[in-house]
Amino acid sequence: MERALSVLYTGGWAARLWALVPGATRVALIEHTLRIAGREKGRPPLRIAFASDLHLGPTTPREVLDAAFARIHSTRPDVLALGGDYVFLGATKERVHELQERVRQVSAPVKLAVLGNHDFWARPERLEDCLTQAGVRVLVNDSVRLPPPHDDVAVVGLDDPLTSRRITDKIALQEGVDAALARVADVPIKIALCHSPDGYPEVKGRGVQLLLCGHTHGGHIALPGYRPLWIPGPHGRLWPYGRHDVDGLTVFVSRGVGGSLVPMRTYAPPDVALFTIDGGEP
Repeated sequence: MERALSVLYTGGWAARLWALVPGATRVALIEHTLRIAGREKGRPPLRIAFASDLHLGPTTPREVLDAAFARIHSTRPDVLALGGDYVFLGATKERVHELQERVRQVSAPVKLAVLGNHDFWARPERLEDCLTQAGVRVLVNDSVRLPPPHDDVAVVGLDDPLTSRRITDKIALQEGVDAALARVADVPIKIALCHSPDGYPEVKGRGVQLLLCGHTHGGHIALPGYRPLWIPGPHGRLWPYGRHDVDGLTVFVSRGVGGSLVPMRTYAPPDVALFTIDGGEP
C-alpha cells in the first residue's frame, strides 16, 4: 500500500493542496498542569513539550511543521518529548535531514523520543541515528532519570505496541518493560512515553503518573463536534484524543501534527502539548 501511495503522492501535491485550505495549517498548543502530591518543596515546575506524528512526507505541509515547531519553541521546555511517526512513506535523506534540523533547533536541555509504527516500517536505524545526532535520547523499553533540579522525575520510553521488535515474543516484551521500570524504581515521579495509547496496559498500576502518546490523529477525519469516524487500537477508541484521568494515571493522547494516508484533516486539528509538572495536591 505504501508503494502505491508513494506513486500517488509523487511531487508532494497533496501537502501543497492542504496548505491552501484556510486555517488548515494552524497548530493548537494544548496546556495542562499536573500537580503531584509529595513532590519536594523548592523544586521548580518541570515543563515538558510533547509532539507526536510529525509525518514528514508528501502529505504534510511544511507550513504545518513550521507552526508546530514555533509552538514548541514558545514553550521554552525543560524536556522535549517526541512520540514517534516522524516520517511517512520512507525515511529519505531529505526527510531525515529536515527532522534532524528541526529537532536540533529546539533549545530544551533534555530531548527524549520513542519510535512509532511508520518509523519501524521505514528505516528505524536511520531515524534513531538522526535523532541521536540532534541531541535526542531514543528510548525503546528504556528509561532515564532527569538531571537536577528535576531528578525526582524519570521518563520511561515504551516500544511501539503495534510494530514492537519483540511483538512475536510477549515474554521478552514484558521483560523489557519490567527492566526499564526497575532501573528507575527509586524515582518517585514516573512519566511514560509511548507512540500509542495501547501501551497503557504496560504501565497500569506500576507507579506511573503520566502517559504521553499519539498515533490516533484524533481520528484524522472526524465529524463536527470532534467525533472521529475511526480510531486505530482498542485504547485509542477509548481515548481518541485529549487528557483522561484513569485510576490515578493521567493519559494524554495528542492528535499529532502531520498527515499520513489521507492528505487532509477534518475536525481533528493538529496539536502539540505542554505539560507543567508541579507539587501540591493533584
